[in-house]
Amino acid sequence: MEGIRKLEPARIATALDGRSLRIERYWDVDFAPNHDATENQLVERLRELLDESVALHEIADVPIGAFLSGGIDSSAIVATMAKRAAGRVKTFSIGFAEAGHDELEHARQVARAFGTDHYDLVLRPDVVRVVEDLTWYLDEPFGDTSAIPTYMVSKLAAEHVKVVLSGDGGDELFAGYDKYLVEQRERRFDAVPAPLRRLAGAVGDAMPDGMKGRRFLQHLALDGPRRYLDASTLFQAAQLRHLLRDDVFDEMSRHDPWTASLAALQPKGDDWLAAVQYSDLEGYLPLDILTKVDRMTMAHSIEARPPLLDHKLVEFAATVPAHIRMRGGTTKHLLKRAMRGILPDRIIDRPKRGFAVPLAQWFRNELSVFTRDVLLSASCRQRGIFNAAYLERLLRQHARGRNLDLQLWTILSFELWCRRFLDVVPTPRPVVDRRAVRPALRDPVTEAVLATPIHETA
Repeated sequence: MEGIRKLEPARIATALDGRSLRIERYWDVDFAPNHDATENQLVERLRELLDESVALHEIADVPIGAFLSGGIDSSAIVATMAKRAAGRVKTFSIGFAEAGHDELEHARQVARAFGTDHYDLVLRPDVVRVVEDLTWYLDEPFGDTSAIPTYMVSKLAAEHVKVVLSGDGGDELFAGYDKYLVEQRERRFDAVPAPLRRLAGAVGDAMPDGMKGRRFLQHLALDGPRRYLDASTLFQAAQLRHLLRDDVFDEMSRHDPWTASLAALQPKGDDWLAAVQYSDLEGYLPLDILTKVDRMTMAHSIEARPPLLDHKLVEFAATVPAHIRMRGGTTKHLLKRAMRGILPDRIIDRPKRGFAVPLAQWFRNELSVFTRDVLLSASCRQRGIFNAAYLERLLRQHARGRNLDLQLWTILSFELWCRRFLDVVPTPRPVVDRRAVRPALRDPVTEAVLATPIHETA
């Protein structure tokens, strides 16, 4: 396994004489705001580029459809497809039975507005089976829980089409993440003198793990770029020291996972928003979002295409001034302007929701026994990576109401990957169920019912 690493985005690797490897970058994006264009001109140009990109991404000699979450990105893609379509666009969505996690009604509203052939599933999954299958298809430890619904919506779409368009990239290009709003608010912390921030951090370090306020004080002590990365970090160094065995922690400490990210977060002049967007375009988008969608669709032999990531659209988005990308407390200001009058206002103005998974409930119910059996197993202990006592502590804290679902999912996915790919007797490869999901029939994986195409009932 030594010497194996991923080729970074927009690079070409050339093997020279079979002995050396030359890696060159062939494309990059430059955040250079165009202050000469009016906002109305930017809106019109965005609409033109979106139309052009969707048209190019729709070129196929196989059936094509779209993932539809009901958010503005996927809805914008569907609206553009519907405008050009000779027939009805096929759209696909996933929801959950648990209260607060089902957003199917938003997707159905968009489907009705554009007359699509819409198919959706409400998941009541055999979670254990799905989680074990994901390990094989992801092919690496993967901490994003939205891989679960992506896997299932891909399974649904595969019964009808061979290509799907997605709305991936909209948050990175048009400043759509709530974490950008958080960073906007927290930048005022930089005005606090550094000695006072370090003192706050020291107080936080002295507080017991899990005590209210501890995480905030430690977070306050950091400077801008490190504070931004810390907000997305599941385990801080002190927690990793408890989680990992001593020799493993010492080995991990030789590598700083923030080095590359800190380099990408260097301010673009006074445009801090460009810095965080560029960092996510370089890291989060290719290493998480696009990896997840590519592998989950390929697991069901369909192809996903993201029109928002056409290079012309990306280059255009980087010319939009920061105050137009995010205006006050409104994310994706320009995209929302461009879609006003095309999408229903209630879709444009609704609060942003990610591909939320009711994992916290699952870890207290359907996944509870399975997770304990895996993380506290003899094989996990003998692997010599995690401290079993700390794992048991995390499981107890979550069961008592402290939501540690993302932390538990990350550890669980790593251990399942070890079992599948590193153990002498690996877990066998899953067999994908290729049978079509039919209306009113129980699906063996999801225990879900396929909705009747929405245009027939609207």
